[in-house]
Amino acid sequence: MKLNLQKSFFDFEKKELFTHGDIKLTSFKYSSGVEAILVENRRTSFIFTPFKGQQVWHLKVDGEEISMDTEVKEPQNTMVYLKNYGGFLYHCGVISFGAPDAEHPHHGEIPNEIYDTAYVTAGCDEGGKYITLGGSLEHNTAFVRRYRFSPEIKLYEDGTVLKVTVRLENLRNYPMEYMYLCHINFKPIDGAKLVYSAKEDLEHIKIYGGRGTPEFESYQKALEKNISIMNEVGAEGQCYDPELCFGIKYECDSEGRAYTLQDTGNGACYVSHPANVLTNGVRWISRTKNESAMGMVLPATAEHIGYKNAQDNGQLKILGAGETLEFYMEAGYLDAPEANVVKAKIKKILK
Repeated sequence: MKLNLQKSFFDFEKKELFTHGDIKLTSFKYSSGVEAILVENRRTSFIFTPFKGQQVWHLKVDGEEISMDTEVKEPQNTMVYLKNYGGFLYHCGVISFGAPDAEHPHHGEIPNEIYDTAYVTAGCDEGGKYITLGGSLEHNTAFVRRYRFSPEIKLYEDGTVLKVTVRLENLRNYPMEYMYLCHINFKPIDGAKLVYSAKEDLEHIKIYGGRGTPEFESYQKALEKNISIMNEVGAEGQCYDPELCFGIKYECDSEGRAYTLQDTGNGACYVSHPANVLTNGVRWISRTKNESAMGMVLPATAEHIGYKNAQDNGQLKILGAGETLEFYMEAGYLDAPEANVVKAKIKKILK
């Protein structure tokens, strides 16, 4: 079954959109006017904004929120990135991403873009009953670029992991430069361990340092001596105020996939991404008096520094005339047995 969404379906009063097995979708509209869907299954819930960037907000597993905390508590009707920055998952690009410059706004044109179409489907396969949430937007700049961007999220009725597919189509008869970053924002969990399929040295992990308090600069110097001290979340001496970024060169398995966990021992926040397509892993951590965010990996095609940096360092990707790019990521939560399977994969990759 497929339901093509219309803005008329959404009102300030919550209404049941439909159910599929133990998956329930409820439509509503925020006071800002942003249309939203509350998605709930047996264990997981989140807010999805079908027309406003196809963003994910307030991801909860077993009633506990595992997404970041900022001063922005609900979606806002704005194109300004930081005025609407409180969600769990944002698509960034396609012209570029990173800090704003003359070529592009903060993290590109698509994070807050209004989608042309949005839909929900319901189905059943070998994994059980599921729903998908997706849509597409078309960007057209005469004589420059024309593309269609179409993401989709799949969730099973007992699932705690979002299965995210991204499709980018070049609609012009000329090659197109592109950049993409998936901004995935977890909550830091003190005492958890960061486990990931990358070698822990300065050859494979780059520190994007900056000036700040003595504590901030002291922590950067300590990282330069031993990069692995970041792996225990909340350990003494860590300082991520206002933020600190890392560039991680991931190793991948035979299928080209890389893995990242924030492992508590009882379960783990989890990301799997195609390191053969999204070749740069950006880690972004912010822990201030007002914000708390663990971007343990933001899968990306380039560093997070913007178009000019990507151009200068050969990180711009090219999609041929009329060509389509499609890739797949996973983000969410794993119970301990599943997390142990991923840890074994990581150990095998790093042998």
